[in-house]
Amino acid sequence: MEWRPEIGSNPVITLTTDFGVDDPYVGMMKAVILSIAPEVRIVDLTHGIGSHDVMEAALVIASGYAYFPKGAIHVVVVDPGVGSSRRPLLVVTEEGYFVAPDNGVLSRIYAGSSRVACLELTAARFFHHPVSQTFHGRDVFAPVAAWLSRGVEPVQFGSPVKKWETLRLPEVRNLGRNGLTGTILRADKFGNLITNLRIEKFQDRLQAGKFSLSIGPHRIHQLCRSYREAPGPEPFVIWGSLGLLEISCNRASAARRLQAGVHDEFEMRFQ
Repeated sequence: MEWRPEIGSNPVITLTTDFGVDDPYVGMMKAVILSIAPEVRIVDLTHGIGSHDVMEAALVIASGYAYFPKGAIHVVVVDPGVGSSRRPLLVVTEEGYFVAPDNGVLSRIYAGSSRVACLELTAARFFHHPVSQTFHGRDVFAPVAAWLSRGVEPVQFGSPVKKWETLRLPEVRNLGRNGLTGTILRADKFGNLITNLRIEKFQDRLQAGKFSLSIGPHRIHQLCRSYREAPGPEPFVIWGSLGLLEISCNRASAARRLQAGVHDEFEMRFQ
């Protein structure tokens, strides 16, 4: 793996989980990491993934990891199969390292990387003991990430694997020449509905003429450049900070107003 990125002297470990912040689980993971690598910088990408929602986690890590330095270590723990035969993995790409269960949560990482090396984590000497059957985030993934940040070579953590689990993630589907079906990927804290329409593919199409977005019984016709342009409390669409189209309301929750959320579909028609 001569092509693998350098972790560097100021390593970064990111955490993405469905643990929330009310319980001590995230703090325990950080404690294990810091007991091994006290100089590491830990960044919480999010702990607000829906419980057991592997697809949401796959979409969030895919949209978020690129903002971190090359060589960052990304720990993703949304693991409804913990304690089963599913494999714990270390995945190496040219951009960074990913420590996660083999349940498809890294599907977009595999698809978007030109080079991928994948290892099953089997070297128990790098785990935190005793290893719980219900908390591999603390006892497997966190310590492996910490030891990796300290310079342990990836090949020391386990055995190479050639196949891994992938998810069938939602893609935009064409509806004839003048329409499409999209999917809501996430509802953020403000109730903005983040969709799977990417700005580089659909910006020109939306700005070229009139459109109608249908979600349930609701119809949306306005694209705004900023929230200042928003038409009062009525829903509108806007290109968000992730480069994805968002359905929003000015100073209100579009998710609540439209009664919509993760995995819901919508249609767009163009004139």
